[in-house]
Amino acid sequence: MGNKCCSKRQEPDGQFTYHSGYKKADGSLNSSSGPKLINGGSLDSRYTPDPNRGQIKAKPGGVDIIRPRPSHPTNHNRRIVVALYNYNAREDSDVSFVKGDRMEVLDDTETDWWRVVHLTTRQEGLIPWNFVAEERSINSEDWFFDNVTRKEADKLLLAEDNPRGTFLVRPSEHNPNGYSLSVKDWEETRGYHVKHYKIKPMDNGSYYIATNQIFPSLQALVMAYTKNALGLCHVLSRACPKPQPQMWDLGPALRDKWEINRSEIQLIRKLGRGNFGEVFYGKWRNNIEVAVKTLREGTMSTAAFLQEAAIMKKFRHNRLVALYAVCSKEEPIYIVQEYMSRGSLLDYLREGDGKYLQFEDLIYIAAQIASGMEYLESKLLIHRDLAARNVLIGENNIAKICDFGLARVIADDEYCPRQGSRFPVKWTAPEAIVYGRFSIKSDVWSYGILLMELFTYGQIPYPGMHSREVIEQIERGYRMPKPSSHHLPDDIYGLMLQCWDAVPEKRPTFEFLNHYFEGFTITSEVPYREVQD
Repeated sequence: MGNKCCSKRQEPDGQFTYHSGYKKADGSLNSSSGPKLINGGSLDSRYTPDPNRGQIKAKPGGVDIIRPRPSHPTNHNRRIVVALYNYNAREDSDVSFVKGDRMEVLDDTETDWWRVVHLTTRQEGLIPWNFVAEERSINSEDWFFDNVTRKEADKLLLAEDNPRGTFLVRPSEHNPNGYSLSVKDWEETRGYHVKHYKIKPMDNGSYYIATNQIFPSLQALVMAYTKNALGLCHVLSRACPKPQPQMWDLGPALRDKWEINRSEIQLIRKLGRGNFGEVFYGKWRNNIEVAVKTLREGTMSTAAFLQEAAIMKKFRHNRLVALYAVCSKEEPIYIVQEYMSRGSLLDYLREGDGKYLQFEDLIYIAAQIASGMEYLESKLLIHRDLAARNVLIGENNIAKICDFGLARVIADDEYCPRQGSRFPVKWTAPEAIVYGRFSIKSDVWSYGILLMELFTYGQIPYPGMHSREVIEQIERGYRMPKPSSHHLPDDIYGLMLQCWDAVPEKRPTFEFLNHYFEGFTITSEVPYREVQD
């Protein structure tokens, strides 16, 4: 049950992409036609173009990362990468390193693991590819955050440990060739907040925020603003700490063969109970934190349970819970997946710190769920059980969708389950209840119910109504009213009503829903304040 079939990340036909490395300069600026370059008028010689860096979708936050193009270094063209994070080897075949270590790439033809030789220890082995970047490339900078949305930048920068002036640079969401500078600021009337500045490119590879200050590279631009605010809200004080990237395997040996021996799993404490079994916090080889779902004997066939595992292993997105391995040789079967420290969204809202979430936090969670569902929508996968109980929360309110036990890959627009299938009525679209017609549009209906759960901090949908009454009322055109006990803007409630349209085709797409919440309450980029001489 390997995952080779999905290891290559291909760019969809017609998808606009951009290159995240440097543009090659074609000459210096004409002094008679514009301002001169800062730092002498030539590109910073310390930094070189990054021809091996891959491409990513123009929309930040997606999953289909086109990994760096394979290179085959020769004696005349060594490819050196630098570590962005610490990594401890998990097996005999991989190599440990610490942030800043340099390694030479020997083979990068595999998707998730590259073979390198460590230039200090001379050890040869495999490393996770997304823990390193090309030496002297833009991606090797501590302050550069690839594939991060504006809303995600806000959450990262507003962490309590970050002082005023903490910053990051990210690809622009609106200009494929430009970037955005995001800076944590403080004002007496607003408190801590984030300001975003457009970094605009020039044809010769230079960059500027203000037209009277042009820099030969992003690095030169950042360096200048760390010394003088030059009209920004604050001098750039330090780079925002980077969260460790997602790993999709427990170790390199499990990248294709993911059946493991259950003796490698230690169950430490019970986290809860799911539809078909219990969920535990545990560790793999007494080292790596994992969540373990178990299947109660006699409640579901082994084949059906493994189908869930196969679906989760095949599809990858930063808003879907990662599946690591399974133990299926004996009962109870284990499914080993990513551990999310705050548990289910439902429990988090009702009993955890989620009770104290601010409105902007709820918007952020809604956007993350919509992002994950947009990915499933693009892959023709329906969830069939989208609800707050099936969304997990990690640190910094990171949300990920889990429990694909009822999901099916569909070739047509909808999937009709066998008669007698069980499904949660209060979250299920009327055409699925009455006719058994599940589609991505029935998931949109469920997302509307989930929004009501979210903005009422875990309130049960259709309070006081049993399932049969819900079915009857919905058929008569009833929809849950706007809650009076919680502040819910009219436009978000109106969006819920769109999700609950009786005609499935009239419901919005998850692509629309994602863009809606990503842009909610967001104004245009802060205009640069020119400094008077």
